[in-house]
Amino acid sequence: MQPSEQNSISVLEVSHICKSFAGLKAVDDVSFTVRTGEILGLIGPNGSGKTTLINLITGLLPATSGKITVDGHETTGKPAHKVAHAGIARTFQTIRLFGNLTVLENVEVAAVSMGSSRKDAVKIAARLLDELALSELSQTLGADIPFGHQRRLEIARALAMNPKFLFLDEPAAGLNEEESDSLLALLKEIPSRYSVGLVVVEHDMRLMMNLCPRLHVLNYGKTIAEGTPAQVRSNHEVVTAYLGSTA
Repeated sequence: MQPSEQNSISVLEVSHICKSFAGLKAVDDVSFTVRTGEILGLIGPNGSGKTTLINLITGLLPATSGKITVDGHETTGKPAHKVAHAGIARTFQTIRLFGNLTVLENVEVAAVSMGSSRKDAVKIAARLLDELALSELSQTLGADIPFGHQRRLEIARALAMNPKFLFLDEPAAGLNEEESDSLLALLKEIPSRYSVGLVVVEHDMRLMMNLCPRLHVLNYGKTIAEGTPAQVRSNHEVVTAYLGSTA
């Protein structure tokens, strides 16, 4: 099944998730729900637990307690490849492309990893590169394309996994304002075009306030606010902890 052929609404539920490292609670009783077609923004200061939370949800770290389900099926504690097959894909803060493979091959690999035949993977990859404006670079090595396009390629590779939910960890990191605006336009289209729930961690508040109808704010591993951008901007605790008085 192609990503654009998913029609039914799926639900990701994160319930009272905690993660402790040597007694320090990096994630402390965080809960939220995302449905396919929605965009949720995760924001907060450095060290607030955002990336750790993504690592818990995507299976890179085991939770200390709590529960994660996709359409009622528990994924808590499952290894990353099983979480991926349950419908959760991600990108990373640090780009992790295969630099010695072409742009097309980078996306093919992701499709094959989810069970597509090589023939189907080529079709999926070509379509995604076209939709993400990367077709002209299809035969260029991943290491040789511009940084902003590498960010797009990571998203294309994640979409090739046919996810129900896509987590993007700092997708605008290192981008200039023009590239950030281009990324914003792309991200706005993804939930409806691919029938995915999009969860974005990002420090670019201009992008986040324009992209996310709903924001979830973390500080010291705890949820300190949830709501629309307007509600978050006016929350005293968020302003004090993160946005600052001029936000």
